[in-house]
Amino acid sequence: MQLKESVVLFPSVGMGHLIPMVELAKLFIGHGFSVTIVVVEPPFDVSTTNHPFISRVSSEYPSISFHRLPKVVPPATFRPPVIVLFETLRLACPQLLDFLKTIRSTSNVRALVLDMFCTSALDVADELGLPSYFFFASGASTLAAFLLFPTLQSKLDGNFRDLGSSPVHFPGLPPVPASDLPTQMQERGEANDGIMFHFKRLPRAKGIMINTPEWLEKRAVEALANGECLPDRTMPPVYCIGPLVASGSNGGGGGEGERHECLAWLDAQPKKSVVFLCFGSMGSFSAEQVKEMAVGLERSGQRFLWVVRSPPLKDDPAARPGARPEPDLEALLPEGFLERTKGKGMVVKSWAPQAAVLAHGSVGGFVSHCGWNSTLEAVSSGVPIIAWPLYAEQRMNKVFLVEEAKLAVAMEGYNKDVVSAEEVEKKIRWLMESEDGKALKDRAVEAKEKAVAAWKQEGSSFLAWLELVRAVRKEA
Repeated sequence: MQLKESVVLFPSVGMGHLIPMVELAKLFIGHGFSVTIVVVEPPFDVSTTNHPFISRVSSEYPSISFHRLPKVVPPATFRPPVIVLFETLRLACPQLLDFLKTIRSTSNVRALVLDMFCTSALDVADELGLPSYFFFASGASTLAAFLLFPTLQSKLDGNFRDLGSSPVHFPGLPPVPASDLPTQMQERGEANDGIMFHFKRLPRAKGIMINTPEWLEKRAVEALANGECLPDRTMPPVYCIGPLVASGSNGGGGGEGERHECLAWLDAQPKKSVVFLCFGSMGSFSAEQVKEMAVGLERSGQRFLWVVRSPPLKDDPAARPGARPEPDLEALLPEGFLERTKGKGMVVKSWAPQAAVLAHGSVGGFVSHCGWNSTLEAVSSGVPIIAWPLYAEQRMNKVFLVEEAKLAVAMEGYNKDVVSAEEVEKKIRWLMESEDGKALKDRAVEAKEKAVAAWKQEGSSFLAWLELVRAVRKEA
């Protein structure tokens, strides 16, 4: 009996990595593969493996199965959270190896697809003679920068942090202020070493899939293809297969069942009239900043849908994803704010179905942390962005979106402790009321049309995907 073709996907921990990997899995099953997603329990206090999202995907797509690896716990010594994460993924590799040995007796595994932070698993693939591919869930511009970064750092005396706002030049990107590089890339140390380890190993794969459409990041894609980001090494093939975004009426990250109440509220609002404020599964602000945002929103006079999370705990490291209690809106927001704005605004605690909200016809603007999943959801829905980056590569995404793609405007002061109410009011009014804001909205609509076209027959992402499938079937 001929065994069914399959692929195994190995995402990093966290919903921001799992959700786009599930979208990739859907593409594979559409071409006759069965898919197993190997899930690692995070080292923090938020479970991914028991998330209702996994149960829903398993139910809706029987050809996608999830294998939960036993929890591994890195040594308890205090280390940067990102290193704890990397160590967790590295320590899970022996269990991944055992699982792959088992599954190969019942399935024709054609490839192992890895998240960018799972490069330790390249050794697992090599031991088994399995072709390995990376799925890069951020953009081509970020990949171009990450691949060149070890070379740039080796030529730099001192740290990038010392350069302040001086520009750093990467092939295919607009100049990036050094202060907009991810925190761990700005200064040498354990966290920097850990990230460099992964950057240097990415070119070892048979190919790299990028969650971006080629038209969106054309210069960066060309720089990657021409080998400009790896001056001393061979660049593997790159497949631009985006945008892959979560779909469904209730979005990707919440529970099953009833339609979220915020969508019913949006149904009653005029077309393109609502500003949506949401900052991802880890984004949160100080109590002081929340109040400034509230004042700015109220003064703007615009309709708004705002997802508010509890402020981070003082002893909670900024990069550590942890469960926080439901926010106390009466304590966080200015006195009387909810009553005064109830005709024009809605505040949602902790979570909203972002993809469904952005796809709603009443939404006319998005104040976002510029995570790449959120960026692609906005682009796919034709919604312009007010960029308020918080962590990781989001400030680099901001530079790209504002300077290169022209699909966002920056919330000035994002790199300071507190953005003023005046700036919040000014930017929201600019987007919703000015001629320049209207031009940004028009560009966002054009981007949506291009995003749709990329996945039509003969579209660039569709053709790149077919090329990837052919490579997977040929290599194994």
